Amino acid sequence: MEVLDLEHQTMETFLRWAAEIGISDSIDSSRYRDSCLGHSLSVADFPHAGGRGLGAVRELKKGELVLKVPRNALMTTESMIAKDRKLNDAVILHGSLSSTQILSVCLLYEMGKGKRSFWYPYLVHLPRDYDLLATFGEFEKQALQVEDAVWATEKAIAKCQFEWKEVGLLMEELELKSKFRSFQAWLWASATISSRTLHVPWDSAGCLCPVGDLFNYDAPGDDLHTLEGPESANDVEEAGLVVETHSERLTDGGFEEDVNAYCLYARRNYQLGEQVLLCYGTYTNLELLEHYGFMLEENSNDKVFIPLETSLFSLASSWPKDSLYIHQDGKPSFALVSTLRLWLIPQSQRDKSVMRLVYAGTQISVKNEILVMKWISEKCGSVRDLPTSVLEDTLLLHNIDKLQDPELRLEQKETEAFGSEVCAFLDANRLRDVTGFSGKPVEFSRKTSRMLSKWRLSVLWRLSYKRTLADCISYCSEKMNNLSCTQDRLRDL
Repeated sequence: MEVLDLEHQTMETFLRWAAEIGISDSIDSSRYRDSCLGHSLSVADFPHAGGRGLGAVRELKKGELVLKVPRNALMTTESMIAKDRKLNDAVILHGSLSSTQILSVCLLYEMGKGKRSFWYPYLVHLPRDYDLLATFGEFEKQALQVEDAVWATEKAIAKCQFEWKEVGLLMEELELKSKFRSFQAWLWASATISSRTLHVPWDSAGCLCPVGDLFNYDAPGDDLHTLEGPESANDVEEAGLVVETHSERLTDGGFEEDVNAYCLYARRNYQLGEQVLLCYGTYTNLELLEHYGFMLEENSNDKVFIPLETSLFSLASSWPKDSLYIHQDGKPSFALVSTLRLWLIPQSQRDKSVMRLVYAGTQISVKNEILVMKWISEKCGSVRDLPTSVLEDTLLLHNIDKLQDPELRLEQKETEAFGSEVCAFLDANRLRDVTGFSGKPVEFSRKTSRMLSKWRLSVLWRLSYKRTLADCISYCSEKMNNLSCTQDRLRDL
């Protein structure tokens, strides 16, 4: 209870500080208030939808201004070096570093100041831990199972290590304490910049936006994915034709020069008590894990890429390689189906009439379409041959949830009842004898709890991946059955 009271007090202090420097959820921010919120928004807990976030304190209309953060409140490289001559002089000497590296170092420098930092009331509310791919350990990385995901994790970790080594000299020149120069501190800083910054036109690294980064994520609207065939918005996008419509979905605000502030707007109508969300952009679940440290169980922008023969890519010149995928609902993309239609036609039959049908997204023949669906189904079946099944992963998620709850852990009489992967985790972390099976609920350490959280994300991601493949096989089977019936009817005529 004391911890909760302290968190409440520091949040009140933070919101009061934010009001003092001009942050406001009201159009009229000139009148001083004890909190920067209360007119449109309030801090609230949404345990099943992102945790701490911002809720509506009244009905909000789509397009209505819900938060304004003046430029002087934004944490940018520019604003931090302007307040510190030592930081400014050191940064100037390291022009080869990226803007993101510089901003990360500046963040650690401000953290090192403690209460002397102008942004201290904001800094104490930043998360202590993140679940981005770069923070995954070997166990969580291997738990992803899928080669592409494991490779993406290894790449993220290697990139973070390389950038940390590059900034070592700058951090020494700034005389940062050893704990702020460590790789763990760098992981935290780079994860903060990756997951919490908003775009600003004058710095590619973006800005940290006090209060503004309390908004949780909302994916772009599903209406891009509701239509089928080449006329759908999603298919047009794959052909590279969506410009204005698509870009409008990538932001719910931005820095506005005329008011010299970052302005955020309601992306839809909200009722009293609803969580107000912000769209960061269009991301697959693996990209969300890489850049933000979370994923969505229902993500209409998710994609599954299956291995394709090299000869396919020579026929896919009209579509980029990253458009050859399977949607989360199991439907093959327009570009993938069109490319396969052409690839599975003998080269001698690829005349102009066939090419017109392919680029129009039209079925060439019943026989060809059956071959396309069969090829995709078989390919999904071979890729699906991973260490665990959908059913096993579903049970594993349930067991991880039980493992995370000390009371539920007591219901298990023996650790073996959790399954082999859970036992492997317990053994790897020497936890089998301290998990609470002795009859007393035992709290895991913070480090172990973070590992459990990341492991759960790995299992959740691979389960979503496998479900998409299973749904694709079902989709292709249904299409083949319908096509076979059509073929039979035509044969009877």
